[in-house]
Formats: sequence, C-alpha cells, structure tokens
Amino acid sequence: MSLPSKLLPLHIHHSNPNPNPNLQFPFPNLKPSYSRPQTLRILCARKSGRTGKQRYPSEKKKLKLKHKTLLDVDNKFEGFWRLSKLGVSVHKDPGKDFIAVTEALLDEIAKALEFPVASMLPPEAFRIVRKSFDARKLLKEPKFVYTVDMDVNKLLSLEPRTWDFISRLEPKVGLIEHMPHEKVCGDLISIIHDYKKTHEGRVSREGGLSIYSGEPQNYPTSKKPKIAVVGSGPSGLFSSLVLAELGADVTLIERGQAVEQRGRDIGALVVRRILQLESNFCFGEVLKTLVHFGAPKNILVDGKPHLGTDRLIPLLRNFRQHLQELGVTIKFGTRVDDLLVEGAYVVGVKVSDSRDKFQFNSQKLRYDSVVLAVGHSARDIYQMLHSHNTDLVQKDFSVGLRIEHPQELINGIQYSKLATEVHNGRGKVPVADYKVVKYVGRDDGDALIHSGAMNRSCYSFCMCPGGQVVLTSTDPSELCINGMSFSRRASRWANAALVVTVSSKDFDALNFHGPLAGVEFQREFERRAATMGGGNFVVPVQTVTDFLENKMSVTSVPPSSYRLGVKATNLHEIFPIHITEALQHSILMFDKELPGFISKDALLHGVETRTSSPIQITRNIDTYESMSLQGLYPVGEGAGYAGGIVSAAVDGMYAGFAVAENLGLYHGGVESVLGKAQNTGFFKY
Repeated sequence: MSLPSKLLPLHIHHSNPNPNPNLQFPFPNLKPSYSRPQTLRILCARKSGRTGKQRYPSEKKKLKLKHKTLLDVDNKFEGFWRLSKLGVSVHKDPGKDFIAVTEALLDEIAKALEFPVASMLPPEAFRIVRKSFDARKLLKEPKFVYTVDMDVNKLLSLEPRTWDFISRLEPKVGLIEHMPHEKVCGDLISIIHDYKKTHEGRVSREGGLSIYSGEPQNYPTSKKPKIAVVGSGPSGLFSSLVLAELGADVTLIERGQAVEQRGRDIGALVVRRILQLESNFCFGEVLKTLVHFGAPKNILVDGKPHLGTDRLIPLLRNFRQHLQELGVTIKFGTRVDDLLVEGAYVVGVKVSDSRDKFQFNSQKLRYDSVVLAVGHSARDIYQMLHSHNTDLVQKDFSVGLRIEHPQELINGIQYSKLATEVHNGRGKVPVADYKVVKYVGRDDGDALIHSGAMNRSCYSFCMCPGGQVVLTSTDPSELCINGMSFSRRASRWANAALVVTVSSKDFDALNFHGPLAGVEFQREFERRAATMGGGNFVVPVQTVTDFLENKMSVTSVPPSSYRLGVKATNLHEIFPIHITEALQHSILMFDKELPGFISKDALLHGVETRTSSPIQITRNIDTYESMSLQGLYPVGEGAGYAGGIVSAAVDGMYAGFAVAENLGLYHGGVESVLGKAQNTGFFKY
C-alpha cells in the first residue's frame, strides 16, 4: 500500500475492547491479543464548500444516504453483515469468470470495516453474493463491483481481533446491512422437501390428503387430483414442478417438440426456410436457468446472469427427466384446441396432434384443473378463450425495430481502451452491452408536435451482446424477429430491440377494437414486414443513418447476423408516423448517451412486435383462478402476468402453490413455504 506524498494529520482513537457494557464478547475463551487496540483514522480537508441547492445531485444522494439510518441492530455479533458496492479495479481483479475472494477484494472489505490490515482477514469468512462490471464514464477507472456476506461467527473464530471493529459497525443504506440470518435460499425442490418433512402427517383442510416426506407414490392414486398444465415454458415447468412435488397427477401438454427435436426444426427453418408452425422459437421448453438442473454456478453471482441458448438442451433434458421421475406425463406435439366447459367450470381439454391442422384425431381429456401457461404468441388460444366469453382485457405493450451493430463498435463505445480485453467472450471483462431509455413527449421537437405523437416511452429491450437476429414468426404470412446469444457471446454482432409503447389509442386509430385488438395490431405490421421483405422470410432492413433521414441508400447495406437474408427497404413504410418519429427521436437521444450509436454500420431490422402479451386474462389475485371460468388458472407471460423468463418462472411457481392449496394438497398459504411474494404479477414496459 503506497502512502500519499503529503502527510495529513493523524487522529489516533484509543478504544476500550468492549466499549459498550451491554455487549458481551461472544467467545469467552478467546481474548483479544492486544489490550488497547488502535484505529488509525485519517481526517481529510473538506473537498467542497457547496451547501444546499449548490450541491451536485451525486453529493445530495450521498448526503441522504449518510443521514438515513436503518433500525438499530440487536446483536452485531450474531448472523451476517452484507457489504455492498465494494469496487475492485479491473487491473487488480482476475476477471469476470473468477468468483473467489481475492486479496484486492479483501482490501475493499477491510476499508468497509475500517480494519487496518486486510491480509489478516480470513477469506473463508466471506461469501460473494453478486459480482458485476461497471465501466461507466463517470468512474476514474472501470471496476468489478461486489456484494459480500460476512459470517460474523466464522470471522471472530478465525480472527478474534476483528471484534472491536465489528462492534463499531453501523448500518448504512445500500452499503452495510445486518442480517440475523444469511439470505440464502435453496432450490425449489429442496424447499418443498423441507416443508414436507416439517409437516409430515398433517392433514390438509380439504380432501383429506396429507403432506408426506416420502416419494409421490405415498399418495393414494385414486385421490390424486389430475391437473393439466398447458405449455412447457418457464411458467408451465415451474407450475408442474410444484404440483408434482406436492403430490398431484400432472400432465404437461406442449404443442412443440422436445428441445432436441425442436433444435432440428429450427435448423430446417434456418437452412431450408421450412417453418414448423408448432415447433419454433416461440413454442417450447424454455425456463429459468437452474443450477440444480445443470446451469453453471456463476449465474448465481453474475450481476447480469446469462446461460446461452446452446446450454438449454442439457438443462431442459434434466428438468424433464426430474418431472418424469415424479410421475408427470409429458405430451409433446400436442395442441390444445379447446377447453371442456360444464357450466362455468373447466373440466378438461380437447387436444390433437399439432401436425394435424384439421384436428381429425382429437381427444377429450378430463382434469380437475387446467393451468394455462402458454406464451405470448399463442394467438389461437386467445381466440378460443374469447369464444368462451373468458374475461380478457387489452394490455399495453411495445413495438419497434431490432438494431444491430458490430460488437467491436459497442465494446469501443462502452469500454474505450479496455475494449481490447473482451477477446470474443473469453476475455477479462464481459462482452459490452447497453440499456437505454427515453421518454418522448409532445414538446420534444417540432416534428413530434406536428405529427401529434402521444407521450410514450422508447427503450432498448432484450439486448444480445455477441448474438444474432432470429426469426420468431408463427405464421408464414407474418414476419417478426427477436435476438439471442450463445453462452460465449462470441458473435461479431450486438443486437437489441428499439421499441416504443403502444396502447388502446393506437389500436383504435387503425380500427382495431375489442380484447384482441392488440393481436390484430401486431399482425398488421408483421404482414407489412413480410410483404416488404418479399416473402421467403427475408427481413426488411435499413441503415440507421438512412432511417433518420428517411431515404433509401444506393449503396449496399452492412452485413447482418440474420441468416435467412435481408432486403434494403424504407422502414418508414411499416409503422404509423408517430411511432416512426418516436423511434427516430429516441435514436438521436441514445447517441448522446452512447456516442457512436448512430453509425453507418448500424442496421435496423423490421419488425419486433412481441415484446410481451397484448392481452391479460383476468384472475383472482389470491387464488390465481380465472375470474370467468372456475378451474382455469392463467399464468405467465402469455396470460399477461410476467415480463420475461425469470418473472414467468416465479409466476408459475406461485400459481402452482395456489392450485395445490385449492385442491387440498397442502395448507397454510404459499407464505408458509416460500415467504411473502415479491414483485410478482404484471410487469409493465
């Protein structure tokens, strides 16, 4: 550690080993090795005389955090302390893939504790909770930012001389937090197993079923409630997992093929332009990546966890195998054509082979309940629900274009000289990404005023560093796209959706009304994009510079990662003028935040319309049951209650517990198993 060139006054504080008589030394047989510990505190001159309104926003924020204190800690020597925002210089850190406690991290921990010698701190007493990379321009240098949990008992047993420093720790909002117990949750399977062991033999309030600690076959087969789960996305998989673990007889119905077969179907789409209407990017087994089923452990720590499309196959196979071991029946290639409704109660489903468009060999399957966990592209399901007078409501969503840059350009914008450390996904720092947001109002430029543009948010969505643009159409007459990245993120391109919010006013303007107006709104622009591309899944594109100037360039367009071909067009012909102008305005604003974002090498692709579900299927907030059809449980993104893989998985998990409780498989509410739900429900963009 180097000393400053100019010495500052030193104020030496002599403290009693136990300054508070109410605090007891937790290890009576261990005595501090020194009787009068000394803490060296360097008091620096004030950096600024700014006060009140003269303070910078960053200074006001720091001052607010300084004066805002948390509740008093009952016993500082029990439980854990969470230390956040520990910044380690990129030059001192081993890199993004290293998640052990290093000497450089111990230095930052020592500063937080005001402990004089970092090398005396035992690494075993600390656990990394989160690691992210911060390369913002306002920093003097890029840093890896850590959140660390400190085990007080372990720390004191390994280094008793830290006792005095712990005694002086005070909670600071966002920086130092005391926890009586470590905030570590096991995987869902372990949580349910622990609950079942705790409540073994207790009879539920309905149905006479008991919670068993053994295998599912301990339940009397005749008493198992039969449940159909429609859709094997994240919400469907997690609903099935919860219900099967609690003893239900679950059938998982998936219109797509198993992930292994679907990979071949998607390959046929990319190579031979053959679109499998029931097996593509939108329908199939996707889920939250769980370490229990084979995901890498670093996703538990990474500030921006990423699994990669290539790692999904083994993970999904493990998940599927576990469900089958629990007795779950999985029906791939099976389409739900209708609900079986008696009175106002759903009693089953009508299904057929998904390859049979005429439903010649349909079957009627009876169930006690149906969990509807379809994706946001299951438009035939929406139409079927509408025919049953199910309560559906319009929901705001977003539409726009997908922009693609060379990844090297984004690396340079975000990292400057540090961009050389990326190395195609294997470097010291993560492949650069971005997230930009702009709110466009009526007073944001003359063009917007004259066009009558409504207030709306414009933002980047689903940014894929080192990724590629892919087709997500579910109808050959429609064209919509999305983005994806493999685990290494080693592609030459970076892509992201640039989208603007749309609402019922936009639907009404095109004479689309009723609960399915948003679906028709999506279809309108997907059909326009397909026509502009010339068919055969060719995507219409335009350079960013041409899009801003509303012109067609005579030169060829930059290369694209989209493998089915692109065609130079004027993308102004797709959306209404107010949406197009909002996109133009937001791109100009994004370039101010990311200088170089507007580039001749940046290519816009049309269109991105399926950012989230265009409808919401109303349900009871507590039971998750449909408001209009008893026995039907709409969950996940397709039902309008989630905004991505993780939130869909969480919604499916909570819905699974709600269905299980309604059917008498357990009692006490989901809080008795998982604690109170946080941030579940509809995610608005």
